[in-house]
Amino acid sequence: MEDHMLTQLGVAPDTLTADEKTFLDQNGYLNLGKLLNESDLNAIRTRLDELLAAEGEQAGAELLDSAHIKHPKEAGADRLADLVNKGALFDIFYTHPRVLAGIAHVLGQEIKLSSLNYRAAKPGMGLQKLHVDWHSAVEPGDFKVCNSIWLLDDFSRENGATRIVPGTHLNGQLPQEVLLDPMASHPNEVLIEAPAGSVVIFNSHTWHGGTNNGSNAARRAIHSYFCRKDQPQQVDQKKYIRQETLARLDTPASAILGL
Repeated sequence: MEDHMLTQLGVAPDTLTADEKTFLDQNGYLNLGKLLNESDLNAIRTRLDELLAAEGEQAGAELLDSAHIKHPKEAGADRLADLVNKGALFDIFYTHPRVLAGIAHVLGQEIKLSSLNYRAAKPGMGLQKLHVDWHSAVEPGDFKVCNSIWLLDDFSRENGATRIVPGTHLNGQLPQEVLLDPMASHPNEVLIEAPAGSVVIFNSHTWHGGTNNGSNAARRAIHSYFCRKDQPQQVDQKKYIRQETLARLDTPASAILGL
């Protein structure tokens, strides 16, 4: 019998430790540590700058074209979308074994990439309401989506690190149904403060949001966002896939894209 695509991509039962799995189960997020070195980060930042310059006002247009979710352009952040087709250096974002192990632990083995996007909160901006990345509440365990944040800059209180309310993925409630003001600080929220190159998995049904960037530089990150195979993708990979992308990918990586 052929190995599952995750096995072929290096995911094993012990890719995450038992303690890591327990923490993810209980809290709804997990810091995987630094998965990108300084050379990786420099190359990725350079490529992103090239894309932002080349795409201009059309940057992120693939998200706006999504058939099932309408994403207004975000005034407080720079966006890029469909990074799958914009360079081989982005392949690691949806094939790294540690990331896939975390996603599969939340969603089960039958997963696919929903979207691969860039978001950079601008200075003085970036505050988001507490939200989840799904349109309705779900029963604990019936999770549909799971995200990973790849930090391209150090995340700190000063530059508006992502906040998350641990354990809220288990309450079966949406923040807007419970909170008087989802923009306000939550007494149980924690900030994801970590150095550039770190990757944080979070169950997308956990309440979370960006905080205000009080620094004088953008806070940059890439989000590799996954869903169960029975759910629609945020960006239809079949619609956008390019022949040159297909040519460089092996079968397991193509399967992760849902192709």
